[in-house]
Amino acid sequence: MGVSKDGQPVPPGLLKVLDGTVDLHCHSGPSPFPRRINHVEASYDAARIGLRALLVKSHHHNTVMDLLAMGPWLKEAPTPVYGGVALNSEVGGINPSAVAMSLRMGGRCVWAPTVSARQHIEHHSHEHGFPTSGLDLLESEVSVFDDSGSVSAQTEQVVEVVADASALLTGGHLDAESMKALFTVAVAKGVRRLLVQHPDFIVGASDGDIEELLRMGAYVEHEIAMYHPGVPKPGWPIEQLVRWIECVGPERTTIGSDLGQQGNPLPVDGYIYIVQRLLDHGVSEKDVRRMIAGNPAYLLGLEDSPS
Repeated sequence: MGVSKDGQPVPPGLLKVLDGTVDLHCHSGPSPFPRRINHVEASYDAARIGLRALLVKSHHHNTVMDLLAMGPWLKEAPTPVYGGVALNSEVGGINPSAVAMSLRMGGRCVWAPTVSARQHIEHHSHEHGFPTSGLDLLESEVSVFDDSGSVSAQTEQVVEVVADASALLTGGHLDAESMKALFTVAVAKGVRRLLVQHPDFIVGASDGDIEELLRMGAYVEHEIAMYHPGVPKPGWPIEQLVRWIECVGPERTTIGSDLGQQGNPLPVDGYIYIVQRLLDHGVSEKDVRRMIAGNPAYLLGLEDSPS
């Protein structure tokens, strides 16, 4: 029987639902932001409830290189860990070379600008609970557009590399209009795996925006950190997540932890908490498994289709 970090046993029925979970939003370290665990520790901890895989995210660097450096330790670790690159100023922004290196060395995901997106910069200046590094990283704004207002040639080249690798492309922290422009080009270039993350946190997507993005084939990810009582902000009620699931449908919804930060619950404990809460609020086991296992396994490239 699995246990939560406080030593409490996880009921067998809940463990059965959790088995095979894929976390597309694990914030293990290293990172300029303080992290509670590193990638190797995250892999071992994930085994407590039988996670199938982790995708580790950094806002500041290509996590594939972390995993290659940790290879001797990850080889013996129980849960496969995958990486990718976020297109912030630390990697040169919209940088096709950085994307090619990450994906061709084993990466599975490219995040559109997050901390370098204008939407993030404007929201972060008003204090929305986002972590800080304490370091001056000389960050600058990154856009998917050129000076004429069109999607830039570099962005198109990035999308082509993503399509060739059958990798996952997320909208990062772009505003909805920028994300729609990016995804329009992505679909035209053959990208099949598209993900919108926390549409109501920083991104600020409307219901109409989400409908447009769904028509493009995108999935919508909601983050456990937004709903967990152990995370100070934003502290949303579980009913908000249930409404999102009802609106979008479990067929196009994923649930990632967005955990691993110092001071926050571990990703595994986040899943234990949120899945039980969803079941308590009437979400079926089948739908929960689609959102935590089937859909994210497809987006990570572990399956050819969601199930």
